[in-house]
This record gives sequence, structure tokens and C-alpha cells, in this order.
Amino acid sequence: MSRIGKNPVTVPSGVTVDVTGNVVTVKGKLGELTQTFDSIDIKVEEGQVILERPSELKDHKAKHGLYRSLINNMIVGVSEGFTKELELVGVGYRATHQGQKLDLALGFSHSIVMDLAPEVKVETVSEKGKNPIIKLTSFDKQLVGQVAAKIRAFRKPEPYKGKGIKFVGEQLRRKAGKSA
Repeated sequence: MSRIGKNPVTVPSGVTVDVTGNVVTVKGKLGELTQTFDSIDIKVEEGQVILERPSELKDHKAKHGLYRSLINNMIVGVSEGFTKELELVGVGYRATHQGQKLDLALGFSHSIVMDLAPEVKVETVSEKGKNPIIKLTSFDKQLVGQVAAKIRAFRKPEPYKGKGIKFVGEQLRRKAGKSA
């Protein structure tokens, strides 16, 4: 039995989980998420979501814990939300936002303007003497991670000086450089 899959997901107050066939819809104060699941039996009983696999096939075993985690992320997302913070390390690196447009100055000859999905809320923090920070917030964990990875891909942190876009709290592998 999957250790993660056999744990029931508790549904907090204010969140409704609706299972219709193999489609799970989760509604909460922050939004609504819908996901299609196959080959796993999903039941909602007494404020808990219980997942059971029909057989011991390798495919069913593999998806048991995965689907439980996805449903848990949907429930946490619509009730609390997810936040990713990116830090711009480098001289002259700046980030500003206007509505759903993120404007990045990353040392290229031009600035990068990125349109964000309407589900993702963006906030930029620029304090004097500190690196600029981009805060991405949404109820969809997958979407926030994808947008953050896309922003980070514009200028990944390099291993010698650490310049680039990194996640707040991320540990970078640093190299020594040339020895004279």
C-alpha cells in the first residue's frame, strides 16, 4: 500500500470537493480547480477525501500517491494559496510590474516584458541596498511553479558569482574560479 496514497485528505471548512465520474472539482474562497483522474477510486466521506486503488497493478500503485498529492495541493490551493519568491542577483537587475505585465531588466540590450496568466498575482519588491524580489501568488501550485521556472530561465544563476534569478532560500553550488 502506498504510504502517501492511503492517508486521507482532510477537507477544511469553506472548501467543497465534488467527484463526478473521474473528474474532481474543488471550490474554495480563492478559486476553483478541476482535474481529471483515471484508474483510482475517489470518495468523499465525512470531510475527508479517500483514494483507493482497484488492484495491485504497477500503474495503479504508481498513481495512488500521485493523485492523493494532487488532490491535497488542490485543496490547499483554494483555501490558502501558494507563493513563490524569486530574487534577482546582479548589478542593474530590476523588476517592475503593471497589472499582469512583468518587466524585467536583466543586463540584456532590451528589457523582457512577460504577460502573466490572470490566475497568478504578481508583486515586485525593490528596497535600496537589497536585491529585487518577485512574489508570485496563485491557488494553482502547478501554474505558479511553471511561471516561476519560466522567469528563472531568462537568466539562471551562474556558479562563479551567483548572478541571475534564483528562488529565495535556494542554495547554489559555487565554483572556485581560476587559481593563479
